[in-house]
Amino acid sequence: MSEKLNKIVFVKSSSNHAQCPEPKYHEYAFVGRSNVGKSSLINFLAGNSKLAKTSSTPGKTLLINHYLVDESWYLVDLPGYGYAKISKKMREKLVIMLHDYLRKRTNLVCVFVLIDCRIDPQQSDLDFMNFLIINQIPFAIVFTKADKRGIQTYKSKMDIYRKKLEDIWESLPPVFVTSSQSRSGSTEIVEYIKLLNTEIQL
Repeated sequence: MSEKLNKIVFVKSSSNHAQCPEPKYHEYAFVGRSNVGKSSLINFLAGNSKLAKTSSTPGKTLLINHYLVDESWYLVDLPGYGYAKISKKMREKLVIMLHDYLRKRTNLVCVFVLIDCRIDPQQSDLDFMNFLIINQIPFAIVFTKADKRGIQTYKSKMDIYRKKLEDIWESLPPVFVTSSQSRSGSTEIVEYIKLLNTEIQL
């Protein structure tokens, strides 16, 4: 990577937005459907395979996990939405926690929404992005697992998302494509975050 994270430290896990660290740094949250490869991407960005817990079982992340990067901004690992092997009551609790965090976290600069590029658009992904648009929460789309499919597959999925979202938004948000096998996409995400850090004042 030409752009890398030099120092990343776990700060705390929170069960609601009120327990989150003091909002004095720019904050970037990563979220997606369960088992989309979110923790793997965070570990990839950090260059630390053990930073965020990964699991083949959907719904592993159940708390809001904060990491302080280079003593200047927060990276946040959020619980996944959609299917997970947890109770209905717990799913409802997670939705409330997630929505409260997204709406009330004053230092949140951008939400990176992770999408599995191998599959067709899921309603849970579209609903979540619609929620962000309605609440005017800035976000970017990150296609994961690009190593599993060719570039044409990714482009066809992107065209579908564009058609789905164009009725709500004038244009698509920034889009990134990542591959854990080819180790691509992380530089672009880090560069984008550092750009926002310089452009946006808290």
